[in-house]
Amino acid sequence: MKHLLLLIGGLCVAILAQAQSTGKLQGVVRADGKEVPFASVGLKGTTLGTTADEHGHFHLLALPVGTYTVVTSAVGYLTAERNVTISAGQTATLNLTINPNSNALGEVVVSGTLNEVVRGESPVAVELYSPKLFRKNPAVCLFENLAMINGVRPQLNCNVCGTGDIHINGLEGPYTMVLIDGMPLVSSLSTVYGLSGIPSSLIERVEVVKGPASTLYGSEAVGGLINVITKNPAKAPRLSVDVLATSHRDANLDLGIARKIGSASTLLSTSLYHYTQRRDVNEDGFTDVPTQQRVSVFNKWSWTRPEQRVANVAGRYYYEDRFGGQLGWNPTYRGGDSIYGESVYTSRYELLGQYQLPVRGQRIIVSGTFNQHQQNSAYGTTLYRATQRVGFGQLTWARELSIRHSLLAGATYRTTWYDDNTPATASGTEPAQNQPDLIQLPGAFVQDEWRLTPDATLLAGLRYDYNSRHGSILSPRLNYKWGRPDGSRVWRVGLGNGYRVVNLFTEDHAALTGAREVVVPEALKPERSWNVNVNYNRFLPTASGGTITFDASAFYTYFTNKISPDYDTNPNQIVYRNLAGYAVSRGLTLNTEFAFARPLKVMLGVTLLDVFRQERATAEEPSRRVAQVHSPPFSGTWAISYTLQKLGLALDYTGQVSSPMPLPVFPNDSRPSRSPWFALQNVQATHKLREGLELYGGIKNLFNFLPRHVLLRPFDPFDKQVGTDNPQGYTFDTSYNYAPLQGRRVFLGVRYAL
Repeated sequence: MKHLLLLIGGLCVAILAQAQSTGKLQGVVRADGKEVPFASVGLKGTTLGTTADEHGHFHLLALPVGTYTVVTSAVGYLTAERNVTISAGQTATLNLTINPNSNALGEVVVSGTLNEVVRGESPVAVELYSPKLFRKNPAVCLFENLAMINGVRPQLNCNVCGTGDIHINGLEGPYTMVLIDGMPLVSSLSTVYGLSGIPSSLIERVEVVKGPASTLYGSEAVGGLINVITKNPAKAPRLSVDVLATSHRDANLDLGIARKIGSASTLLSTSLYHYTQRRDVNEDGFTDVPTQQRVSVFNKWSWTRPEQRVANVAGRYYYEDRFGGQLGWNPTYRGGDSIYGESVYTSRYELLGQYQLPVRGQRIIVSGTFNQHQQNSAYGTTLYRATQRVGFGQLTWARELSIRHSLLAGATYRTTWYDDNTPATASGTEPAQNQPDLIQLPGAFVQDEWRLTPDATLLAGLRYDYNSRHGSILSPRLNYKWGRPDGSRVWRVGLGNGYRVVNLFTEDHAALTGAREVVVPEALKPERSWNVNVNYNRFLPTASGGTITFDASAFYTYFTNKISPDYDTNPNQIVYRNLAGYAVSRGLTLNTEFAFARPLKVMLGVTLLDVFRQERATAEEPSRRVAQVHSPPFSGTWAISYTLQKLGLALDYTGQVSSPMPLPVFPNDSRPSRSPWFALQNVQATHKLREGLELYGGIKNLFNFLPRHVLLRPFDPFDKQVGTDNPQGYTFDTSYNYAPLQGRRVFLGVRYAL
């Protein structure tokens, strides 16, 4: 008993001595006089730190005696530092003030790391675009809006039906992943048409990551990704209306309604587009632009939960009827060989949701999506009917191990079911029967973000996927960021590996014929790519109160096992092989923004590209360099805005310029193999009538630029007279394109938000 009392007494003395040699720190984090919830507070040069509560209050206990630098940060605010002295047995009170970050680097992004992070703090270079940019040259769909982003090129692949995809840094559409709220909803088949049905009334911002992102997002995120972040129903305008019409007689209506119902908030957004005018300015007998009638309905619900935990669910339905072809076509000719037409009926629905588990101190989120895409198309005499269903589930766990160290881990599962009426999904038996394609893709990833110093961050990630057709696939990446705490200067270096599992069953006009057989003579390996990217961001305040921002990147991507379809070796076959060689995409991009103290703002972007593949037809032949079609060596964008405050008037001058680019031509083709230099320029005036109400109008394609002679043999679209007066053996071709076939047009619109 005596020894036990001595032990207890010794422990009490030790605890008392420890208490006398340590102190406490407490306080409140505020910005503009208001508490900042969940701000991060840490002691510089140590692993000691905490997170403020929902009222901005923080407490740090048992701190060794000494003088420290307290670092305070929060999403959307500039990092701040204060010194404090901790005395033995005392509680120091320190009220901290941080300032909102008016710089774009202070905006929150999620695409680079799957975590909400201030853009300036992200180790991965993420470009951020708000609807304000797209309103400088309003368009009826996101596909057209993306033309305003430097290095991103919406490319039309068919001059008749107007289908297209999104190129990033010169790479074709299949290498670009498009997400909605971080979920891969717009997949291979639907990318052709799905981007047309995303109404601008639901877009909060668009995030663009250039370069492989397969470590987090898996297959297809090889060239880069575009993440469309939709509005938070709790913060969306109660009513928003945007009506736009042009002199070409097309009209678009975007309507959004937001309501709060108990602890839930909901946003209902509807987009209607109508265009039935058949224009033929180039007099080739075909519509210059396909007629389109479409409707898109989007509904999102979010719930308010303790500790700002995530809970939302959304759904979207999209229907479109589009036609392109000879002027005299009507639906009775659909699928016939007398008058040529390409008629496409698209029906699609999507469901997505996220839920954060109620685990204290942990950020565990379950998310999932499901979509079904149905296509009913006729391309001349070729009928194409297809259905694709994609299910995706993801579990992520994020944990801050310390103020310097954070971990993200996750598991995913994706299943893709596809069926169509072509030989691609035939069983190969007699009689032929449909055999739908099914791909299972489970995966797991881990990402470790380590703040080496207050100015430097290292990010390492690794992903493992098991494809039911191709087996195991690993995708690593490494990112390093160094920057000043105020975000005025940031360097980023990224090294990443991407992969793409080719889908042989996406829509391809050349494959849509029962006379062609899909041939895969060898076991296809997944395409692999290695990418190095160096990014530099500089933010400079000017003496007159304005700002100048520079964002420059140099990138190099090397591809192996690239898969390309061969339509030429055998006219009755489509042969898929891995490239006997390699492919390269390299270049430089520069984005600049000048915001002057006077009401003038200038945004300029330039991209220099060199995209090619090095291949050999046979082992005996020397390798040859083949330039990537539809990839201009030089392209640029600009947006110049001037505001007349007293008149309530804003003027915008926007445009894109492109250098000559390689085009798909036939041997001895009469059409040039390269496009000319061209620029598409637009002007707009916006008048603010009163709070929330704007009237806008302007001219698109100001100088009336139009491509010439894009169709080959438009007088014989069914190739009935190929052997008559045709020594070169040309056939009808729709793929020669480098700019929209729309001339000058006047537009007028009204925008209202309550």
